[in-house]
Order: sequence, then C-alpha cells, then structure tokens
Amino acid sequence: MTQPTKRLGFFSRLLDQTTAAERYRLAAEQIVHAERHGFDSAWVAQHHFHEQEGGLPSPFPFLAYVAARTSRIRLGTGVITLPMEDAVRVAEDAIVTDLLSDGRLEVGLGAGSTPASFEAFGLSAEQRHEAYQARHKILLDAWAGEPLGHDENRLYPAAPHLIERVWLASFSVYGGVQAGRAGDGLMLSRTQPRPAEQPQLRLDEIQNPIIDAYLEALPAGRAPRIMASRSLFVADDRAEALRLAEIGLARVAHRFAKQGHRIGSGSLQDVIKALDVHVGTPDDVIETLRADSVLARATDLVFQVHSVDPPHPHTLRSIELTAAHVAPALGWVNRHTPAKPLLASVG
Repeated sequence: MTQPTKRLGFFSRLLDQTTAAERYRLAAEQIVHAERHGFDSAWVAQHHFHEQEGGLPSPFPFLAYVAARTSRIRLGTGVITLPMEDAVRVAEDAIVTDLLSDGRLEVGLGAGSTPASFEAFGLSAEQRHEAYQARHKILLDAWAGEPLGHDENRLYPAAPHLIERVWLASFSVYGGVQAGRAGDGLMLSRTQPRPAEQPQLRLDEIQNPIIDAYLEALPAGRAPRIMASRSLFVADDRAEALRLAEIGLARVAHRFAKQGHRIGSGSLQDVIKALDVHVGTPDDVIETLRADSVLARATDLVFQVHSVDPPHPHTLRSIELTAAHVAPALGWVNRHTPAKPLLASVG
C-alpha cells in the first residue's frame, strides 16, 4: 500500500521580539510566506497572560485576518485550551472563522499545562481534564446542531463537518487513548521533559507509545491523523544558525529547566539536545530529523522556529529552506507551484 503524502505545516507562537501588534503582523507575513512556498497548513498557539510563552490569547480573530490574506493554506489552532473557554462560544467562533476562510479551519484543542493560568478562569489545574471532557462534548453537540439547554437553542449554522477536523494535543499515553477513542487527530509536542528515572530517553521513545495507544484506540475505518511538531531553525550558514540559536535558547533555557527539562552543563549543545531543537544548514537538520522515528509515522510534519525565535528575516529564510530541502527529504511533496525565494541568503 502506498503511504499517503505527508502534509507540511508551519507553527507560530508569535514570539518575535517586538510589540504585540507587530508580532501579529509578522506572524501573518510568515504564514503568507509559508503558503507561497507550498506549506499545507499553518497553526497558531493560544496563550493567556505570559508574554514570553506566547503572544496570542485569541486565535480565531487572528486566523480570520490571515484567511483574508491567503487563499489555500489550512489554518489551525495549536491549541485552544478548552477548559478555560466557554464551549458554545468556541463553537460559534470556529464556525465563523471556517466560513470566512472558505472551509480551511482545523481545530486543535488541549487541556492546558500552565497551572497558574487556570485560576483566572475560576478553575484549578487539577480540574482541567474533567472540564476538558465536559466541554469537548458540548462543543461537538453544538457543531452537530444538537439542542443546547433548550430545544430552540441550536447553533446557526450548524457545522458537523468541523467534528472531523478536531485535534487533541497530548503529552501522554492517556491522551493518545482519548484522542483515538474520539476519532480526533493526535498532536505531539516539539519537546517534553524526560522521566526522572530515564533522563536520557529520546523524544521519539516517549512519543511512539503515545502513537501506539492512539492507533489501538482509533475506531475501525477511521484514518489516523498524527501531527509531529518539531523545533527547527534552518539557515544557509551553520555558524550563523548556531549564533542565533544561542541567543534565542538562552531566553528560554532557565524556564524550561524549571519545568523539568534536564539542561546538563548549560552549553549550547546541551540546551539544543535537552529541548529537542534541530538547527543548522538543511543537511544538518535533515540528518538529525531522520533519526527521529516518529516522523516516519506522522501524517503531518509541523515545524516551528521556537525556541530559537530568530529575527523575522531569518524565520522567512528558514521557511524557504524547509520547503525547498528539509521537508522533501522527509517524504513531503510540494503539490503547489514552488515560489521563487524572496530573500537572498540571510547572513
């Protein structure tokens, strides 16, 4: 059986080192650039409160804005933290965004992982999984046109097709089972802390059991959707790539260490290894990505420049090099007319 062509995605956490308004403008430009170079999807993260973790609390208005500037690329949330949201409001906003984008919306959901954020929404972090399940059901019922509290309370318009476009972000086998049982897509993180008893475990060794559980739980006949998100920064020059990586990774290494990542000596190479970052020339990045066995099982390869977060021109160049060299080496085929690079080599 021929394996389906992989889809290529660009993921943004909107962390350019500038004002919020400029972050939105630059992220939109990066997505437009990704579409121009053949990417199949673009995803944006939702984060409340924390400027250094993510710059976008409201993904749907942003994606509607991007939809007006693009024509083909699929647009996804990566992710909506559902326990912090009103499920009916999410259902309505998703429908409007999908209509404005001519049916290009993908809906990534998650239970959340930043404990301090939940209190502002009247919820404890310990309640998030229970709240996720309850709101997930309301969301799907709303899209399906089921009554919401009263028989006359049905969403207009209903959007049952969105049920087929839900993705669940998970760090665990439990989450893989939940995504599989629901028939949702599975979103795997670009990095995650190693178990204390197995500090040298590779990322694919952690995530392959999640995929196994997902596939086992998936209903018969349901096609799997497995997204492998990975951090990569590609440049024309290895020394320049490492120089920018050292600047960007220094901003996040301390925070990641507090979250349970073992950073080692704190050298650049230790940080790169601990945070599962792929950085360098196209050949450098292809070599390290090929060692990641999860990518062969993924249906969707979604790449982000976080945690390096280089300056905007370098992000654009990384998008170009990823589409031209890195993704094709991993099984992606550009089914669209390749664009000519807008940028000369960025040095």
